[in-house]
Amino acid sequence: MAALLWHRVVVAIATGVVVLATLGNGGGGIRTCGATQGVHHVVGGDPGWDAATDIAASPVNRIFRVGDRIWFAYSAAEESITELRSREEFESCDLRNPIKMFTEGLTKVSLDVEGSRYFTSSNPNNCKNGLKLHVEVQPQAAAQKEKKMEDVARAAAEGPKPSGSNCYQGSSLMWFASALIYFMCFPRI
Repeated sequence: MAALLWHRVVVAIATGVVVLATLGNGGGGIRTCGATQGVHHVVGGDPGWDAATDIAASPVNRIFRVGDRIWFAYSAAEESITELRSREEFESCDLRNPIKMFTEGLTKVSLDVEGSRYFTSSNPNNCKNGLKLHVEVQPQAAAQKEKKMEDVARAAAEGPKPSGSNCYQGSSLMWFASALIYFMCFPRI
């Protein structure tokens, strides 16, 4: 019972992070004062990284770009995630030589470079049963790069601004996230 409650808490936190991340920039990340961030992707949606979830369907119609982040929510007592080097290791579930191991229960992976990334369950049976994810990281969109350069040039030309800018305040984000987590963890009777 405690494991189920802990799993719900982890998934609620991950969902809260994604909801907050999609509030600003038209779904492109939390908009902080002057900062531009990528998209936050939660693997497995509400159920999270779990053997019962169809992880392979998760990235369908999603484009992963440099600057995006992937969030894995899972029960740390029952599962962990490995990142592998090659497609061959990924397809055969050869977990002997991982690049990284993630064991925290809520893991954020930043997509900093273009190319393939391979994530699997560290449990060989779960991996062989499909609990794995291949992500092809694309370059940043050309329009995004141009916009960033325009923003930098404009900011340099305008100089400093007063701090009353149009950005989310930390306290309102905290209240929203707290309410979301509360209602997900303690549903109405």
